[in-house]
Amino acid sequence: MAFTAHQIEKLNTHFRGIPPVEIISWAILNAKNPIATTNFRPYEVAILSAIVEVKEDIPIIWCDTGYNTPNTYKHAEELIAQLNLNIDLYVPKQTTSHRDAVMGIPNVEDPRHAEFTEQVKLEPFRRAMAAHRPDVWFTNLRKGQTAHRNSLDILSLSKDGVLKVSPFYHWSDTELDAYLSKRALPNEHHYFDPTKVLENRECGLHT
Repeated sequence: MAFTAHQIEKLNTHFRGIPPVEIISWAILNAKNPIATTNFRPYEVAILSAIVEVKEDIPIIWCDTGYNTPNTYKHAEELIAQLNLNIDLYVPKQTTSHRDAVMGIPNVEDPRHAEFTEQVKLEPFRRAMAAHRPDVWFTNLRKGQTAHRNSLDILSLSKDGVLKVSPFYHWSDTELDAYLSKRALPNEHHYFDPTKVLENRECGLHT
């Protein structure tokens, strides 16, 4: 699937206000090798449930940093079972205990934080993408999350030319709460990302 910037701009205008499942259906129809990624953060259940409604066996990449909260791990297990998710798990090459002993979680101002992020998130993610070689990547980016994400839209291109599809891009938390309530889907807010620390920081996957 290859689109020009002009085509993507036109499609983004067309897709505004379109139900997420219809956007997902369009992307699946035009994809050769679609994947989704998740970290089971708050509201991830919305896109996961919508995707498997269209393609139940889609590979869902979970790059687990090893630093998730107990609540997040329990939430992940609940969703994997409830939605029958086809999870492909990627973890860092070094154990959390080993890293904690020699580095810990460096402060964002610490020069070692970049190496920490590389180890726990970026390297496993590159390994996953190299193994799957997707042409379409479903993700739950939303407007208002970070300054960089405000420059994106429902459809955008990754730095490697993969079409990123964020069907809930223009949705607010209030709209998502109603969406989840209507479908009796669980949510989880006790989430921690050691590579971001602050909610409005980017970790490097989407830049």
